[in-house]
Amino acid sequence: MLTLCVLLLTMISCCCGAFPGPPKQQINDRPIIGILTQETEDDNLKPFGKTYIPSSYVKYLESAGCRVTPVKLNLTLPEYEKIFNSINGMMFIGGAVNLLTSDFAKAAAVFYKLALKAYVSGDYFPLWGTCLGFQLLTALVAGDDLLTNATVENKALPLKLTADAESSRMFRNFPPELMKSLSQEPLTGNFHHYGIATQTFEGNERLESFFSILSTNKAKEGVEFVSTIEGKKYPFYGVQWHPEVSRFQWHPDQEFPHSVNAVRVSYLTADFFVNEARRSSHHFSSAKEEDAALIYNYSPLYVGNISSYMQIYFF
Repeated sequence: MLTLCVLLLTMISCCCGAFPGPPKQQINDRPIIGILTQETEDDNLKPFGKTYIPSSYVKYLESAGCRVTPVKLNLTLPEYEKIFNSINGMMFIGGAVNLLTSDFAKAAAVFYKLALKAYVSGDYFPLWGTCLGFQLLTALVAGDDLLTNATVENKALPLKLTADAESSRMFRNFPPELMKSLSQEPLTGNFHHYGIATQTFEGNERLESFFSILSTNKAKEGVEFVSTIEGKKYPFYGVQWHPEVSRFQWHPDQEFPHSVNAVRVSYLTADFFVNEARRSSHHFSSAKEEDAALIYNYSPLYVGNISSYMQIYFF
């Protein structure tokens, strides 16, 4: 019997070359990431459009090898589901709208729930939140707005990295010397009045079980706030700071860090998230539909004379 088993194994090996291992994950080398538009709150910008996306976020993602589609507000659930199944990740930008009642927050909640459900079924769909987008992710997970005054307005800071940072997915491709610089040099641009206190974050069971804290910082008020997070299981990531400004924002009155190391941090975070999106196999139903959805169908306006942004897409 043993001889027969060996013979059968040999025959199978000869026919197939070898036993198949676990299936390899398909890599999508043409990822498309959605950026959720946001209500225009600045009175100087309202005449140009009801919603907007600063071009710096678009360039930030494109620079790492993806394409971008703007995702508009107030669409129906079937429309959002169709978009979700067509793109490979979603970014929630910074801004100044309500985390619970704004159209921005309501649309984000749809994609958050879809991404949760997809992950459980083996469908990888990453989310990224910057500044307000980071705060929005905490509100979606906690089910409440837990922000407190945590002012760091127009200031570049180093990060106080936690023990989880070194083993994190977000920072895994950062060279050791850059991680050291990130903790010692002012490489992260901060432009916020609110944040989530570390004590509040760690005291909330939903947040503590869902996210790992990768860094913290101190605010003007003296409160320690969480500045970088990643999902322990889900591919959801958030930064209270602005990595995109280091390469794509140049207003002379703003403390945008443009040092060599700041630029490296900006690129590597974008590269990380775009690589996460490459793990998604979602796609548009046709090339024509894909082309019609891309940001290339819109032109940004120069607003550097009335805003800290250089260019903005309005919708």
